[in-house]
Amino acid sequence: MLGNLARMFVLAAAISGLCAPVQANTTAVIGGAVSAASSLPGIQTQRSVLDKLQLAQTDLALPRDENDDLNNGPILEAVEMPVVVTRLQPVRIALLLPRRSESLAQVADAVRSGFMAAYQYEPANITVNLVETGDSAQDVLSAYLDAAMRNDIVVGPLTRSGATAIAQNGNVTKPTIALAQLDAADGADMRVPTNMLVMGLSIEDEARQVADWLGARKTGLKAFAISTNASWQRRAVKAFATEWRHLGLTSETMELGMSSGFINAAALVQLKKRMQAEKPALIFVALDAAQTIQLRLAIGGDVPLVGTSQLNPLALADWAGADKLLDLEGVRLLDMPWQLQSDHAAVMAYPHLAKSGEQRISPDIERLYALGIDAYRVAHNIALKQNEFNLDGVTGKLAIRFGQGAPHFDRVMQPAIYRDGNVQPLETP
Repeated sequence: MLGNLARMFVLAAAISGLCAPVQANTTAVIGGAVSAASSLPGIQTQRSVLDKLQLAQTDLALPRDENDDLNNGPILEAVEMPVVVTRLQPVRIALLLPRRSESLAQVADAVRSGFMAAYQYEPANITVNLVETGDSAQDVLSAYLDAAMRNDIVVGPLTRSGATAIAQNGNVTKPTIALAQLDAADGADMRVPTNMLVMGLSIEDEARQVADWLGARKTGLKAFAISTNASWQRRAVKAFATEWRHLGLTSETMELGMSSGFINAAALVQLKKRMQAEKPALIFVALDAAQTIQLRLAIGGDVPLVGTSQLNPLALADWAGADKLLDLEGVRLLDMPWQLQSDHAAVMAYPHLAKSGEQRISPDIERLYALGIDAYRVAHNIALKQNEFNLDGVTGKLAIRFGQGAPHFDRVMQPAIYRDGNVQPLETP
């Protein structure tokens, strides 16, 4: 036991350099070529800033590095232009991002770079106007209302608070593609305006999909759902447990204390006792990879673990030279094709973010870049007046209904598993 504990502290310290915190809330005119990341900061776990801001997907935060700028370097790979079959009338798209926010500019630039990479691939007859905002919901709303008067489609904003302010204002007169989930104060679902499509990355959606993946058409299964006090983890646990119960199954939620970056040892001992007494069929871990390793070393591998994309601490290209995470062997998760499938048709079609030397790119920055790609593809289809369509996107399989009745957006992410210490995609369920 002591040997496992010592190993747990060493491994947790090592992997903390792999796990990336990101933050979120997100205007200029973009001409033709787009620039991408010439360098990005190393990934560092900073749990103290996790709860400051709510991003489209998580509350993670990337520290701002004055030497790093996503606008400095070009996208390196050449992009072959496809033949545009459908003739498109001139369309103006406003891309609404928080580039005037010191804490969110890097996040905004990742989305912008992905959006423009997809635009370069299929520009059609579209003009993209970048609209820069700051942090505040009021600033975002004012910029949105102005952009809607000057453009045919608005893509953005990138923050829950901004998207919520726009939805609550009710003056959504142009097709609007929000890159964040709406955030009702009372936790209830908010009515989405008819002209607004919500397609932000969502840790809650991932958790619900995990529950459906493992619990659909099953009976009698009991699951534990575990988090720390980080708000994105609490949201994930709540979403999983709610969906699990909707499937007619039983769940128990537990919150583990943290101290100096480590899970409380007494809490782990108590968890193991409960596992022995209640014998759950699986444990949903709303944790990052470092925390899950600590958990696994303490409780053993008898009960299957499953979680979200935050269990994948590396960008796809960085796995080749990374240490194997053997302590996560057999752990299942969901992530996007951009992070898992180098041979996926859409993933191969677009250039990846450039990096400087041996520096690793944050996986959350990669996910936001991928969100930008899919956001342009959705906007392009809406510009073509398509009311119902499917896309095999880089963030997942997308199903969209827009322009006739209530809008609908669904994203099915890619299941994966740790095998031989690496994350590998599974067959789609």
